[in-house]
Amino acid sequence: MVTVQEAVTAFAEWNEPTDAELDAIEQELPLILADVDLIDAQIIAMDHTPNEVDTRRVRRALARVLTEYRVLANRTTDAEAAGGAA
Repeated sequence: MVTVQEAVTAFAEWNEPTDAELDAIEQELPLILADVDLIDAQIIAMDHTPNEVDTRRVRRALARVLTEYRVLANRTTDAEAAGGAA
């Protein structure tokens, strides 16, 4: 009979994210947070009849998402170019 502790520890090694995965999450975190802000703004706007403030909030949040996406894409492109030059 297998105990619960044995079952949990049997999979513990591959259950944790690798350092590379954690680095990738850290690189993408500003974009993830911007997406969360956009979703929050959209939810607030859906909660009642949208007004000018809601429209601005959603527009600003979308602009931030696009900015963070551009920054991440440029960072990825720069890293690939630097890696290819070596």
